[in-house]
Amino acid sequence: MLFFTYILYSNRLNKYYIGITEDLVRRLGEHNRGKSNFTRKGNAWVLVYKEDFSSKAAAFKRELQIKKKKSRNYIENLIAMVSGHPLV
Repeated sequence: MLFFTYILYSNRLNKYYIGITEDLVRRLGEHNRGKSNFTRKGNAWVLVYKEDFSSKAAAFKRELQIKKKKSRNYIENLIAMVSGHPLV
Protein backbone atom coordinates (compact mmCIF):
# COMPACT_ATOMS: atom_id res chain seq x y z
CA MET A 1 0.00 0.00 0.00
CA LEU A 2 1.21 3.49 -0.83
CA PHE A 3 0.91 6.59 1.28
CA PHE A 4 1.11 10.10 -0.11
CA THR A 5 2.34 13.43 1.13
CA TYR A 6 0.40 15.99 -0.86
CA ILE A 7 0.00 19.71 -1.33
CA LEU A 8 -3.29 21.34 -2.25
CA TYR A 9 -3.80 24.90 -3.43
CA SER A 10 -6.83 27.16 -3.09
CA ASN A 11 -6.99 30.00 -5.59
CA ARG A 12 -9.77 31.59 -3.53
CA LEU A 13 -7.58 31.80 -0.41
CA ASN A 14 -4.22 31.88 -2.21
CA LYS A 15 -3.01 29.27 0.29
CA TYR A 16 -1.44 25.84 0.32
CA TYR A 17 -2.42 22.87 2.46
CA ILE A 18 -0.05 19.98 3.21
CA GLY A 19 -1.25 16.55 4.31
CA ILE A 20 -0.89 12.77 4.05
CA THR A 21 -3.32 10.10 2.88
CA GLU A 22 -3.66 6.61 1.44
CA ASP A 23 -6.26 7.74 -1.12
CA LEU A 24 -5.68 11.06 -2.89
CA VAL A 25 -8.98 11.12 -4.78
CA ARG A 26 -11.06 10.44 -1.66
CA ARG A 27 -9.09 12.92 0.45
CA LEU A 28 -9.29 15.71 -2.14
CA GLY A 29 -13.05 15.19 -2.27
CA GLU A 30 -13.24 15.43 1.52
CA HIS A 31 -11.31 18.70 1.50
CA ASN A 32 -13.61 20.14 -1.16
CA ARG A 33 -16.70 19.06 0.80
CA GLY A 34 -15.45 20.88 3.92
CA LYS A 35 -14.46 17.84 6.01
CA SER A 36 -11.36 19.63 7.32
CA ASN A 37 -11.53 22.84 9.36
CA PHE A 38 -8.62 24.48 7.55
CA THR A 39 -9.77 23.62 4.04
CA ARG A 40 -13.48 24.30 4.61
CA LYS A 41 -13.18 27.94 3.50
CA GLY A 42 -11.06 27.36 0.40
CA ASN A 43 -13.19 25.47 -2.08
CA ALA A 44 -12.09 24.40 -4.67
CA TRP A 45 -8.81 22.84 -3.65
CA VAL A 46 -6.54 21.51 -6.39
CA LEU A 47 -3.83 18.88 -6.02
CA VAL A 48 -0.57 20.57 -7.06
CA TYR A 49 2.07 18.19 -5.67
CA LYS A 50 2.43 14.65 -4.36
CA GLU A 51 5.12 12.25 -3.25
CA ASP A 52 4.50 8.55 -2.64
CA PHE A 53 5.93 6.45 0.18
CA SER A 54 5.77 2.81 1.19
CA SER A 55 4.98 3.62 4.83
CA LYS A 56 2.75 6.04 6.68
CA ALA A 57 5.67 6.98 8.93
CA ALA A 58 7.78 8.06 5.94
CA ALA A 59 4.91 10.11 4.47
CA PHE A 60 4.31 11.77 7.85
CA LYS A 61 8.02 12.54 8.23
CA ARG A 62 8.03 14.23 4.82
CA GLU A 63 4.87 16.19 5.67
CA LEU A 64 6.59 17.55 8.78
CA GLN A 65 9.76 18.41 6.81
CA ILE A 66 7.74 20.53 4.40
CA LYS A 67 5.69 22.19 7.14
CA LYS A 68 8.78 23.00 9.24
CA LYS A 69 10.24 25.01 6.36
CA LYS A 70 7.39 27.51 6.86
CA SER A 71 8.22 28.78 3.42
CA ARG A 72 5.90 29.48 0.53
CA ASN A 73 8.97 29.72 -1.71
CA TYR A 74 10.03 26.20 -0.72
CA ILE A 75 6.57 24.83 -1.53
CA GLU A 76 6.38 26.67 -4.83
CA ASN A 77 9.84 25.39 -5.79
CA LEU A 78 8.75 21.80 -5.07
CA ILE A 79 5.77 22.31 -7.35
CA ALA A 80 7.90 23.99 -10.04
CA MET A 81 10.48 21.16 -10.00
CA VAL A 82 7.74 18.65 -10.78
CA SER A 83 6.77 20.71 -13.81
CA GLY A 84 10.44 20.85 -14.85
CA HIS A 85 10.74 24.60 -14.33
CA PRO A 86 12.40 25.36 -10.96
CA LEU A 87 11.92 28.93 -9.78
CA VAL A 88 15.49 29.27 -8.49
